Order: sequence, then structure tokens, then C-alpha cells
Amino acid sequence: MEVLIFALKALIIVASLGALIVLIAMVASRASQKHELEVEPLHKRFKDFALFLKSFTESKQDFKKELKEEKKKEKAAKKHPEGPKKNVFVLNFTGDIHASEVENLREEVTAVLQTATSQDEVVVRLESPGGVVHSYGLAASQLLRLREHGISLTICVDEVAASGGYMMACVANQVIAAPFAIVGSIGVVAQIPNFFRVLKKHDVDYKEYTAGDYKRTVSLFGEITPKGEEKFQERLVDTHVLFKNFVHKFRPQVDVNLVATGEYWFGEEALKMGLVDRLMTSDEYLLSFEKDTPIYELKYHVKKTLSDKISEMLSLSLSKASERVIEKLENKRFF
Repeated sequence: MEVLIFALKALIIVASLGALIVLIAMVASRASQKHELEVEPLHKRFKDFALFLKSFTESKQDFKKELKEEKKKEKAAKKHPEGPKKNVFVLNFTGDIHASEVENLREEVTAVLQTATSQDEVVVRLESPGGVVHSYGLAASQLLRLREHGISLTICVDEVAASGGYMMACVANQVIAAPFAIVGSIGVVAQIPNFFRVLKKHDVDYKEYTAGDYKRTVSLFGEITPKGEEKFQERLVDTHVLFKNFVHKFRPQVDVNLVATGEYWFGEEALKMGLVDRLMTSDEYLLSFEKDTPIYELKYHVKKTLSDKISEMLSLSLSKASERVIEKLENKRFF
């Protein structure tokens, strides 16, 4: 009951704050959203950094000589341009439990598909511990669009690509991981607190009306029946089978029954098990391309209006309140 009272108080406070914020948002003028795609030529950044460092490590005479040679090469390239060069497009995805960046990923992939050819390559620097199944399924599908158009896809994992994160990674033509990156966790988990006995102890009735035998199998406040619990577990197993089949489709060299236990492995172990293809950091991989290879980093974002910022404040307040309730319940994140 203490937990329920605490949750109720938290909801009242958040609701009051939310009403105030919504009122401010209604008064504020709403500007049209601006969609922006930023493109940074990483090859130029690498080159500029190298020249800047050489200005300290080399003698003035040698440095000036090198600058002259670089300018000559640039002029010669303009006068006698070579044929089409391979372009490398770099995307970044940092995943949370809801794979919130999937909208940005969608737009970035769409932009690449407008210009990339089969000789180009897309490198995705992926970091995610996993999250909600359908959200990460959509994120993986966005990456699949690149492969379906015949564009080589490389996933680089510097820290973690677990569970839903690995669902995304496995669709790549090659997966590269740092030696101590965490990879795998091919499994499904759900955690749901149930207050039925607490409500019953305090003579509180909770009624839930459904149509369909399995419209609701388990819930927070209703009684969990053996039939409902069995169906809920069955759905988890079905989801796990889908996950395993998905991995097998794109990584046929992997023994799925061996790796789909929900365990995770570090880079070196993952390499032995076929979950990744090479051990290397994303920085090292990008620098491994020839010096004249154009490398473009894409970042899509929507410029926030005043209303968006207010909504974000409300969302953050709700999130913090939820986290406090979850801490009280001692319930960890579920996938």
C-alpha cells in the first residue's frame, strides 16, 4: 500500500506539472518544424588533423614542401578527375530501450539511398544494450533497406550490441567489434509486478473486462491464472524463435542453438562463435580506407520548436517519476 500511495502521489504531482506545461504550450506560438541533414566530410577532418599535427612535428621547410605537394595533387585532380570513386557513408545509432533514434535512422538511410551506388559502403557505428522487440525490429528493417539495394553494410560495435542491438547488427554484410565489446544476448525477457494479493488483502476490487480468451494474459492488478501465465510464456518462446530465425538468416555460419541462450560475449569470444567477423574499433576501420576515399558522416535531426521543448520537459518529468516508482518496486528494465 505504501508503494501504491507513493505512486499515486507521484502521478498527481506529474499530472499537475503536465497541466501547467500544456497550458504554457497552448499560449506559446507553434513554429513549423525544420528537418535538417548534416553532412561532415570525415576524410577532410582526418587530413586537417594530420596536417595540423605535422606543423608541430616537422620542420618548417619540410612542412611547407608537403603543403605545396598537396596543393599540386588537388589541382591535378581537378584538371584530370578520375572515374567514380567509392563513397563511404557513416551513420550513428545509440539505442535506448525504445530505440528512439529509429526515426533519425530512417531518414538517414533514405538520404543515402538517393545517392549511393553498389560500389559504395555504409558504416553504422552501433551502440545498444537492446530494448522493446517491435522497436528494434523496425530499426533492423531500416538497415535491411541498404542491403536490399545492393549497398555494402558494415556494423561497428565499440562497446555493446546486445539483444535488440545484435538484432540490428546481424543484418550487416560484416560485423566489426572492439576486443572488449559486448555482443549477443539473444533472448527475450519480461518482468511484470503484480499487486493482486495486495489489493485483495485490503478489500480493493479490481475488475478488467476483455473480449477474447487471450486479450489479457497477465496484468499489474488482475489475478494471474495458470492459463494466462502459460499463454504469456508461450508468446515469449515464439518471440525467441523469431529472433533465432532472424539471426540464422543473416548469420548462417553461427550455431544458433549454441548462442541463443541469452548470454553475451566479449569481442574475442564473439569472433570465435561467428557473431562478429573482425576485431577492430570503428576509428581504426574508418582510417583503414585509402586516403583519397571520400567518407561522409550523416546526422539527421528535427530542429525543436518551443512546443517541442516544452513537450520534452514534460516527457522528462514523467520519465523521472516513473523511474522513482520503478526503484520503489525494485523492478529492472525488461526487454
